[in-house]
Amino acid sequence: MEQTLVILKPDAVRRHLVGEIVSRFERKNLAIVDTRVLTIDKKIAREHYSHVSHLSFFEGIITYITSGPSVAMVLSGDNAISIVRNMIGKANALESPPGSIRGDYGMCAGENLIHASDSSENATIEIARFFAG
Repeated sequence: MEQTLVILKPDAVRRHLVGEIVSRFERKNLAIVDTRVLTIDKKIAREHYSHVSHLSFFEGIITYITSGPSVAMVLSGDNAISIVRNMIGKANALESPPGSIRGDYGMCAGENLIHASDSSENATIEIARFFAG
């Protein structure tokens, strides 16, 4: 079984979309292995998004992801990473197709509701980052 990290970002929590999004994953037969509600601190946010720290929107992402509670989950299932990535849609919610989470619920390019690991290697790193201890 493959595992992946999913984070329902502050806008998903604020808009009361957590249950709807989680139910989509459950309907795809993905198991919730672990979950926690947290407000991501700036240190963890900077580490998590370090791969885009050189880009102009970096500080905006940090402000956004630390703006309120998020829900972090470890999902497990056959091909969990590719299934989840297909389900969430493109990073820019405005370019995501209908039927995807971002396509159905995204309202702007800057707040895109959800993060999901993009590879097995990153899933291992990200799960450890948000579920250590």
